[in-house]
Amino acid sequence: MDQSSEKEAVTNIKETAISPPESLELDAAWTYLNEHRDATASADVDSVDLSKLRLKIDWHIVPLMFLCYTLQFLDKYAAVMGLPVDLHLAGNNFSNIATFLFVGLLCFEIPNVYLLQRLPSAKWLGANVTLWGIATACGAAAHSYRTLLVSRVFLGIFEATIGPSLMLISSQWYTKSEAAPRFSFWYLGLGFGQIIGGLVSYGFQHVVPSEGRLAGWRIMFVTLGVITVLVGLAVILLLPDTPMKAKWLSEREKVALLKHVSVNQTGIENTKRGFRWKEVVEAVMDMQVWLLLLSVVLLSVSSGVVTTYSATLIRNLGYPPKKAALMNTPSGAVSIFFTLFVGYGIRFQSHRWAWIIACIIPAILGGALMSFLPTSNRSGCLAGIYLVNAVVAPLPIFYNWTVSNIAGTTKRAFAAAIISGSFSLGNIIGPQTFRAKDAPDYRPAKIAVMGTQAGCAVTTFALFLWYVWRNKTRDAAEKAKHGSGEEGAEVNQVGEKEAWSGLTDWENKKFRYVY
Repeated sequence: MDQSSEKEAVTNIKETAISPPESLELDAAWTYLNEHRDATASADVDSVDLSKLRLKIDWHIVPLMFLCYTLQFLDKYAAVMGLPVDLHLAGNNFSNIATFLFVGLLCFEIPNVYLLQRLPSAKWLGANVTLWGIATACGAAAHSYRTLLVSRVFLGIFEATIGPSLMLISSQWYTKSEAAPRFSFWYLGLGFGQIIGGLVSYGFQHVVPSEGRLAGWRIMFVTLGVITVLVGLAVILLLPDTPMKAKWLSEREKVALLKHVSVNQTGIENTKRGFRWKEVVEAVMDMQVWLLLLSVVLLSVSSGVVTTYSATLIRNLGYPPKKAALMNTPSGAVSIFFTLFVGYGIRFQSHRWAWIIACIIPAILGGALMSFLPTSNRSGCLAGIYLVNAVVAPLPIFYNWTVSNIAGTTKRAFAAAIISGSFSLGNIIGPQTFRAKDAPDYRPAKIAVMGTQAGCAVTTFALFLWYVWRNKTRDAAEKAKHGSGEEGAEVNQVGEKEAWSGLTDWENKKFRYVY
């Protein structure tokens, strides 16, 4: 469905009609196209091999985004490495530490929207990754519950831009159907983080604390912090803010790419226009934003439990800490499998809603095994813990939906921050379901995992029905306007003015939602 409309639109883009959109400031892409009028009009642009261009872009930007996302999940094993004992944590202290990371993240989402509109997105991302690495390393100096809590809040503040920045950067380089698997590629960092984190935790647990030697979890925090700082510096130096600033693309390739992604009708980064409150109000009134928010909150309650507590749940089955860290690595493999499953599935057979529900079903089954099997049945409980990890795979699809179906520079940035914030909200709720009084089985938390997954399936289907209704309503209005079925069938063909004018999805009547 997506690919055919995109090919049709690209074919119909005008070759030389490059005039600024009426009554609107120039978008960055429009500025570039006007400055390179000769290159745009040249027949050489049409000779650019888009498949080779995509591969070139993939190798330059996806690995850096993948590393940023992977590093978020490498420090979740401190609970099985002796941190609670060393810092004398009691009761719900560890749950609160996990929660307050996302409190810091949530509180900084809204300021992040404004800063993403004012600052180069890749540079802002790199700066925050660098500061986040420093905060991670500082966690090694924690000597009490309060000091660790403060370090985690700052960690959350610097991590706040990761989701929105990666969403916005990804959407500039690919069409809607191309973007889905790329979102999945950098989101694979979660699964790899689980695997690498388990192995790293296992290795550092062999460090025996002694006079003059740091505990294993402290050494791990310092090591991960240094690596994260290096990745942040690499992002600043190597990741372009927009396709127009990519030094490794020729002028011909840049123009070909801009014309190719114009089918999205969402534009490219525009820091000149500034923050538009009108688009914020529109986003708040948009039903799809609320459905996306609710879906991601429900999904994130489960994913927050999985990423934070899976190693702890395995340990509570009676396995020693070192073995528990190793036995959690299959959780990462399950995450990777389902993330690739939905990413490639959407590329070749759209219907994002169906792929999301296809991941939720095995996760619900895993939640049932965790919740209702006795802990004496280790194999069944382990299978449940592993299967629940399927629930993390739909998140990049919701991220992709956000930037594919919401247009307008401020509206899209605001929505990206809201959806990323809803991920934080779910992760705040998730750890709080793990109450000390429920140990070691944590039955209420396991049932909450099942219930929220089922709720996410319902809201996802409702979102699908909303998109279908909106598209049909616009198709009918287009036919009524032109009085002919022939012109109504052309609603997906995109002129350059609509593609780069910066209109929101409400303002651009030719905009069609993907589902």
